[in-house]
Amino acid sequence: MGLVNRIIRTLEVTHEPNLTFTEQLIANDDLLPVEPRKRTWRAYNYIAFWTADTFNINMWMIVSSMIQLGMSWWQAWICVWLGYGVAAPFLVLNARPGAIFHVMFPLVNRTSFGMFGSLWCVFNRAAMACIWYGVQASIGGSCVLVMLRAMWPSIYDLPNSMPASSGTNTRDYLCFFLFWLISLPIIWFPVHKVRHFFLVTPILMPIASITFLIWCIVKAHGIGPIVHQPSTLHGSKLGWAMVVSAMSCVSNEVTLVTNAPDFASRARTPSAALYPQLFTIPTSAAFISVIGILVSSSSQAIYGTAIWSPIELLGNFLNDNPSKATRFGVWFISASFMLAQVTTNICANSVSAGCDLTALFPRFINIRRGGYIAATVGLAMCPWNLLKNSNEFTSYLSAYSVFLSSISGVMVTEYYFVRKGHYNVKDLYNAEKGSWYWYTYGINFRAYTAYISGILINVVGFAGATGRTVPLAATRVYELSFFTGFGVSAIVYWALNRVFPVIGAADTFEEIDVSGYEYTARSSQDVDVEEVDIDTKDIVLEAKDKELAK
Repeated sequence: MGLVNRIIRTLEVTHEPNLTFTEQLIANDDLLPVEPRKRTWRAYNYIAFWTADTFNINMWMIVSSMIQLGMSWWQAWICVWLGYGVAAPFLVLNARPGAIFHVMFPLVNRTSFGMFGSLWCVFNRAAMACIWYGVQASIGGSCVLVMLRAMWPSIYDLPNSMPASSGTNTRDYLCFFLFWLISLPIIWFPVHKVRHFFLVTPILMPIASITFLIWCIVKAHGIGPIVHQPSTLHGSKLGWAMVVSAMSCVSNEVTLVTNAPDFASRARTPSAALYPQLFTIPTSAAFISVIGILVSSSSQAIYGTAIWSPIELLGNFLNDNPSKATRFGVWFISASFMLAQVTTNICANSVSAGCDLTALFPRFINIRRGGYIAATVGLAMCPWNLLKNSNEFTSYLSAYSVFLSSISGVMVTEYYFVRKGHYNVKDLYNAEKGSWYWYTYGINFRAYTAYISGILINVVGFAGATGRTVPLAATRVYELSFFTGFGVSAIVYWALNRVFPVIGAADTFEEIDVSGYEYTARSSQDVDVEEVDIDTKDIVLEAKDKELAK
């Protein structure tokens, strides 16, 4: 047993000594409120963050399915504006507790679902982050392939030594693995420092995208036929097609809506996480998507058919003995897309997975370790197999957006309409009966009733999405799954809290920590934050003393 105990101690993350088993299940250094010295994200960091997150291949191609439905390019572009314009306010609403109290998504989720009830929600978000990490890495591998082909054309004919059952070949797996390796060093940096990396993509990608656009227009002698193509849909069919398309944009963002407090917790001031996110998300999404439309339109004039994937189009430029200038141009643009994919994976997946896995296993996992676990899962899951059937993968993502929107509905209602901005930060780490977030054995059944209600209203429509015959009304409800899931869960949670009030329910809205964990001294010039020196053990012991005093 002595050897086993030494191994366990070696694997444990840094924490205060003499913690009980229960205390080790609810806190470690990364789960505590972010220290003032680590609250380094300013407004421009959030602008850079969201610009970097949206400059990826998925966003470039997002309007392709809309135009294939029969919409004109400008109708599809409006859908992008609407979808991301709708998602941004919900994200900002859910990010607010993180920006005010400097706690991450798992802690904010504890306030509504309970100390242990939150684990299911956190697991859901962690699973999505790990899956998306692998998928984005697989797409990034295609960028690496074009980069290497621009330098060494012979790599395209690399002999295959992998079996057919693997679902890939030696060339593609090599490029995927190289991308995976390139991403690993970035995961090492803590969240308050990785912000510097996000400043690169917003500078590089607009240059590469505009260069790509000009190159295609010159090569095509115009912008191509797609921008002159009228809509083939009219009336209600056009209306619902636009609704479905806008909602697909919302579904793409729902994972980041759910864990919005993760990055907001690093905000230097609450306002830094407000307007920059609110306006940058739809603006950057609209910019990259319109570049994608124009480039794809030009590609149709060049090749006779629209090529929506920028990497596939760049690969076509390397056919037929390209010049050195062409090869360099392809290398630069594909390298930019590769960097953008790395940035997106860090933004949306590795940090999110790190925060969530830290909450699931705080004794052994911190944010850094969680990020590497996500990368390992992304490698092991063979993500290229998921991408082979895009329809099934899209259905899966739509279904998961229902789960996550119901979680967000409960969280937002808890903060704005139940406890109305009142937090008890110490009780976020208190697993004793009578604490604000203990509820019933650590689970808030009001939240779970609301959560399940938000899922159930979309179940029949989801069955229709998988090919079964269902009523049209159910299909329409499911097409609005974010609003129906969010709305139903929010209403049910609010109603249950009216009937069964919780400890700490407030009558007036005021953003305040009633536990006095820290205080903020504000001046008209700047914001200086002073923090009471309280470690993990202190929080738990003081919470116990408070209960004994009662």
